[in-house]
Amino acid sequence: MSKTQNQRIAYGEELVSLGKENKDVVVLEADLGKSTMSNMFQAAFPERYFELGIAEQNMLSTAAGLALSGKIVFANSFAVFVSGRAYDQIRQTISIGKLNVKICGSSAGFSDFGDGSTHQAIEDVAVMSAIPNMTIFTPSDAEETRQVVRAAAAINGPVYIRVGRNDVPDYIESDDPFEPGRMKVLKDGEDVVLFAHGAMVSFAMTAAIELEKNHISTKVVNVSTMKPFNYSKVVELTQDAKVVVTAEEHSYIGGLASAVCLALRKTKIPVDYVAVDDSFGQSAHSASELMAYYGLTSENIVIKANNLLSGK
Repeated sequence: MSKTQNQRIAYGEELVSLGKENKDVVVLEADLGKSTMSNMFQAAFPERYFELGIAEQNMLSTAAGLALSGKIVFANSFAVFVSGRAYDQIRQTISIGKLNVKICGSSAGFSDFGDGSTHQAIEDVAVMSAIPNMTIFTPSDAEETRQVVRAAAAINGPVYIRVGRNDVPDYIESDDPFEPGRMKVLKDGEDVVLFAHGAMVSFAMTAAIELEKNHISTKVVNVSTMKPFNYSKVVELTQDAKVVVTAEEHSYIGGLASAVCLALRKTKIPVDYVAVDDSFGQSAHSASELMAYYGLTSENIVIKANNLLSGK
């Protein structure tokens, strides 16, 4: 890890790069371009940028039409709005039709800490995962965000990209190519395997360092493709481990915890999770305040791992 960067800025910059290379790339926005950073594309290619206002349903319907005309469409809004308000359009038109629409859910999780539960998406991965034909990327840092934008554009079909609002530490190297479905081992180990995605990858890395101080060998796995989920890889990565802990800025229902437990259902390895329980968020002074309140911390990952190792 060398520095922290913002996923939203990386997203906007990569859209501009794609736009320079391919005139068929178009971008749609729901009145949040200054936040999602799609306004970078607007500045570079105003003729290929469409502001639909506070109307995600209409935005996704328009996206479907543009995709049918041969465009590669990136549609943007806050994660909670684009996965919720426009669910019907995503399901009925884009996903059933396997249309070439890339949906960016920005300010996901608790990263929009000031606006409270109405703006905090902690169930969006579960909602989007349940829709057939949908690919889901949850990048862990700015570099991986750039990579998933490229990967999404190369996929001929619907894709959901989940990014946070705040700066996150760098862990992915630019020369480490992104492969959809690949789980990246960021740190190797044998006793504990920590699976994480998005902002929680950095917490997992910190937890691994703490566990190693007590001579607990710890593997950290970055799961940046939540669908299609690589169930067999989870089994492979944990075959010699003693315990498994998952970490995500999302509800444990329908997220990484659910997927890993499903993958390991025929094994005897103990599994626990660090995730949001069945509850909504709330307003706070900072994202870190919310993360601590809901137990999304490196300390809690360490506690869960130690408890499993001791048989609790």
